This record gives sequence, C-alpha cells and structure tokens, in this order.
Amino acid sequence: MDDLAGFLRTRRSRVDPATVGIPVDSRRRVEGLRREEVAHLSGVSVDYYVRLEQGRATQPSEQVLDALAGVLGLDETERGHLHRLARQRRRRTTVSGGRVRPELLRVLDLVAGAPALIMNHRLDALAGNRLAGLLFGRPMPGLNTARHLFLEEAEHGLYADWENCTRDVVGHLRLAAGKYPDDPRLASLVGELAMGSERFRRLWSRADVRARAHGRKAYRHPLVGLLELHQENFALPDEPGIELLVLSAAPGSPAEDGLRLLAGLGADTADTADARPPVNARIRE
Repeated sequence: MDDLAGFLRTRRSRVDPATVGIPVDSRRRVEGLRREEVAHLSGVSVDYYVRLEQGRATQPSEQVLDALAGVLGLDETERGHLHRLARQRRRRTTVSGGRVRPELLRVLDLVAGAPALIMNHRLDALAGNRLAGLLFGRPMPGLNTARHLFLEEAEHGLYADWENCTRDVVGHLRLAAGKYPDDPRLASLVGELAMGSERFRRLWSRADVRARAHGRKAYRHPLVGLLELHQENFALPDEPGIELLVLSAAPGSPAEDGLRLLAGLGADTADTADARPPVNARIRE
C-alpha cells in the first residue's frame, strides 16, 4: 500500500530549492529537488539514492534516514513514517484482534454529555455511546468514518469542514498503511475509496501523512445545526491502533446547548440509543 520509494519521490518534489541554498532560474524544469541534489545534501552517493527511489536499495541506516529527513524538511510525524517504511521488509506488525472490553463499554456509558466512540486504525467505529449514535444518525458498529466521509456524505453532509476532514482522514490512512502494511482490510478499504472518490485518489497520490490528534471538529447536524466540538484522542494500552475519542463542547457554548438538545430529541429513538456492540463483540480484524 505504501512504500519508501514513493514517499521519497513525493517529498522531494515539494521542497523549494531556494530553502536549501540552491539557486533557481527560469530554465529549471524540475518540481522540487533533483535526485542528485538530495543525494549531495544528505551525504549519500547519487547511485544509492537513485536505488532508494527505485525500490532497489533496502535497509538504509538510521543515519541515512535522518539525513534524508533533514534535507526533505520532514516533520516529526513524517520522520516516523519514513523510518517505518524503511523497516517494512524487516518486520511484520500485528493488528489488534482483542475484544471490546466490558470496562471500555462502561467508560463510554460514563461519558454522558459528549459523543464518545472507540475507533481502530482503519477508522472503523467499534463502539459508541448514545450521543455518538445520535450525532452520526446511526449505530456505531459498522460505521467507517472514511467511507462515510468520502462515499456517503460528500461535500454537503454532516461534516462542516469537509475538505480539511478529507485531508486529515487520508493522512491518517497513509500513516496507518505504514504502520500496518500487512493488513488486508486496510488495503481493501483504500482500494474501495480510490475506486469511489476522485478526491480520495488525488489526496492519496500526494502521500501526505497526518497523526490523528486532538483538535476542532465541526458538524452540521440536520436537527440541531452547527456543532463546534473538540476531539480528544486517548490511545488504549495493549491494543495497537485502538483509541477512545471524545467530542466535547466548551462550557456555555452553543455547541453545549446543541448536544443537550440532541440528547433530548433522541430520548425516544430506540434504533440509535444503543450504539454499543455486545459485551463480547470482537474488534474487527
């Protein structure tokens, strides 16, 4: 799904030569840096760097990868991704195949005033509390937020900041592809999204990576209007790729009123009230 050679090519193409001290004139036709320029700046031979970009050189040293990351101006997330891609042939990362523990379901029940859900690296919602089901308008098990975003909601649905959300989701899936290169379900999801969405194909080709982290999330709910929420991600120990996500509203904000109204409107809605799987439900492998 993802490879070191492709990542190096895309990162090289986005570097402004002037930022690394290379004069640029009107005769230059290359976008970004040339391969020989990257090799020279990082202190490796041109032949070796060319073989890296062609996928013919394996197991580059940590020193070479750090030098390349510096020349290409990679941030912390991209550096980690680069190192994982370089190690793919030497490792096999397992995907969590555990259960949604009863203790986690109790935690979801305790988060009464905010949507909360448990999500894996493929962006499958494995469980959610009642407000999460009301926010998304469906039970959580079976929802994949990437599929929901690109194939079901498109530009005019639930996501108020749809374009930025699409960049975040593709960046996350790229990062997940580097962490779990042997996950067939992830490969299948990427293929499905590429077949069904031209925007996904365009963003995927850029090979950008983004860590899923805390930040603003805005939703345009059909019943209660705009909800500007804060997403906080909590990694779960001993369950690789699984996180607890909580979408909270600032105290006294319109979003807090909106969530309270949503909870009241959905009080008698049986089909979305239980957004959790059975206690013994397995996390999708």
